[in-house]
Amino acid sequence: MENNKGTLQEIQDFLRSREKCNLLMVVINIVVFIVLEIMGSTTDTLFMVRHGAMYEPLVTQQGEYYRLFTCMFLHFGVQHLFYNMLLLIFVGDMLEKVAGKIRYLLIYLGGGLLGNFLSMMVAEKTGNFAVSAGASGAIFAVVGALLYLIVRNSDRVPEELRRRMVVMALLSLIQGFTQTGTDNMAHLGGFLGGILICIVVCHRKNKKITYKR
Repeated sequence: MENNKGTLQEIQDFLRSREKCNLLMVVINIVVFIVLEIMGSTTDTLFMVRHGAMYEPLVTQQGEYYRLFTCMFLHFGVQHLFYNMLLLIFVGDMLEKVAGKIRYLLIYLGGGLLGNFLSMMVAEKTGNFAVSAGASGAIFAVVGALLYLIVRNSDRVPEELRRRMVVMALLSLIQGFTQTGTDNMAHLGGFLGGILICIVVCHRKNKKITYKR
């Protein structure tokens, strides 16, 4: 009983220490997943399309542009959700700490949209259409923005942290390109979009980013 209480307290302390907007994004993704699992199966492609997954012809030919947004909160199965949220809860927390709530949301949502838009444009160009969903594009936007801030403020960021972020970003991109069934254009678009949005919203004259230890 004591061990259970201790574990519960540790979980509560961990959640309290998380940044609020990032935690909200994690919770929304989990809640959406649970609701969809109750309604049907998140591994059923047609079910996911009916509930907002990305499929380029439905966007470009039928004007269902909302899919660029809704697909960011859908995941194909618990494993897909778990790995995305595990990464987000740490890198998203780091970004919100240094950039603030509003900038974090602009980067997360804006970068995710840009990633999905690039994926759609490439699919239209190549004719390779596939149903896609997941927070990966938005998460890569967070990684890209965080990497930009670390490089920009390299004199105030520990060298070990700089190396870890660079290695993590490179490994994440490489992993995507070496695995089948991965929307690499959404990842790449999110990564570059996150950097661009971060430059716009964070790179202002006399605006300093403070890193909390």
